[in-house]
Amino acid sequence: MLALFDLDDTLIDRRGGLEDWARGFVRLRGLPPGAESVISERLRERAYPADFIYLRRVLRLDDDPDGLWHEYVDGVARSARCFQGAREGLEALRDAGWTLGIATNGAGDIQRAKLAATGLAPLFDGICISEEIGARKPACKHFETAASLCGVTLSTGGWMVGDNPETDMEGGYAAGLRTAWVARDRTWADSPREPDLVVRGVSEAIEGMRAAAG
Repeated sequence: MLALFDLDDTLIDRRGGLEDWARGFVRLRGLPPGAESVISERLRERAYPADFIYLRRVLRLDDDPDGLWHEYVDGVARSARCFQGAREGLEALRDAGWTLGIATNGAGDIQRAKLAATGLAPLFDGICISEEIGARKPACKHFETAASLCGVTLSTGGWMVGDNPETDMEGGYAAGLRTAWVARDRTWADSPREPDLVVRGVSEAIEGMRAAAG
C-alpha cells in the first residue's frame, strides 16, 4: 500500500523551527524590534532564495542574498523536529510492507536538508519536491511523480497524509488517493467533501490507515 506524506507541519514542526531560527538570526545580528516578525511573515508559508533578496533590502543587511539563503537552510535544518510518534509510525508502516513517499511543495535544498537532519530520509522509497519536478501540489502531476519515484503508480491506490486542505486533501482526492488530514486543533470547514480521516497528528493518521487496511 502506498502512503504519501506532506513534510512541513505534517511530519516536522516547520513553524516552530522557523520561529527558532528567526529569533536566533535577529539576536545574532542585533536587528531592531519587529525584525523577527518581518522574517516570519515573509517565510511563513514557504521560503525560496528570492525571499532573501527582499529581506536583505527590508532589513538593510550587507550579506549576500545567496549566503543568507544557505544560512537559513543550515539553521532551519538544525532546528527541524519531528512531531511525536512520526518516526515510530513510519517505521511501523515500513515493517508492515507499505511503500512510503514524500510529496511536498518547496525548494529542494531546504526540504532535503530537513529530511536529512531529522533522519527521516532513509524511511522513504521516493522523495518528490515541487521545485525539483516543476509541479506543485495540488497538481495531479505532483502526485503521479511522487508515486513513480516510489516505484508504483496511482492506479494501485493509496493515501495522502497532510495538513493543507487544498494542496494535500483536495489534491490527493483528485489524484485518486484516500486522504488523512492532520488537523491539530482545527475543524474541517474548507470543502463539503471531508477527508477519509481527520486526526490531531500524524501518528494518529498512521494508526487509522493501518486499521483501514485491516
